[in-house]
Amino acid sequence: MPKQIAIYGKGGIGKSSTASNVAAACADEGYRVTIIGCDPKSDSSITLLRGRRIPTIMDLMRQGEDIKEEDIVFSGYKGVKCVEIGGPEPGIGCAGRGIIVAISLLKKISKAIEDTDLVIYDVPGDIVCGGFVAPVKKGLVNEAYVLTSGEYMPLYAANNICKGLSRLEMTLNGVICNSRGAPNEETIVGEFAKEIGSRLLAFIPKDVLVQTCEREGFSVIEKAPDSTIAGVYRKLAQAIMAEKEAQIPKPLDDKRLRELTRI
Repeated sequence: MPKQIAIYGKGGIGKSSTASNVAAACADEGYRVTIIGCDPKSDSSITLLRGRRIPTIMDLMRQGEDIKEEDIVFSGYKGVKCVEIGGPEPGIGCAGRGIIVAISLLKKISKAIEDTDLVIYDVPGDIVCGGFVAPVKKGLVNEAYVLTSGEYMPLYAANNICKGLSRLEMTLNGVICNSRGAPNEETIVGEFAKEIGSRLLAFIPKDVLVQTCEREGFSVIEKAPDSTIAGVYRKLAQAIMAEKEAQIPKPLDDKRLRELTRI
């Protein structure tokens, strides 16, 4: 059975950058990897495809197409299989419901989930409707990770995600800090992880090289493989592939969250 993980976090916190670089790092190690973008922005795989945007499942479903595997699964860096679920037209429909329908279709017509060593679901965490836990509810995820920074709003979103996982009795495998340059950030997120019953799996320092590579349509792993930040992503990928410890998270109350951000 493949390792099937979901990376959750607030929109704009760096989930897609992290997911794509972890995918690329694992592919470098010879793992067969599939990345499934559940964000309506459809940007989870773009740096694995050298800036190319691919058709999304939701777009093809709206067009009434008879969808085949080759229409939605595309090969990226080192053979990483890339799938984008997409979202509804602006102002119409529910993105969460779309994820449920799209994942059901993907299971029926594609071997991308089964014929692989690692499946990564890149899942937004701002919107907490049932659809955004579809990978968990559908039994497609056996590990969950939360991405945050040391600022209040990303921590609030991360804590909210933990509430959702707890209600589903889903374990959390680790917290990842994607630095935004806030004071004492690693300490804050490390303490947050400890208090919810998890651990800080990685601290990703703020580095302009990530955005520079993204603007050119590349992951750091592909464009700057010898950089320090590429090494951070490689260590995170190794930690994820080796990760075994997990338990149901115990979310904090808002008062404690605010106290943490003042450490």
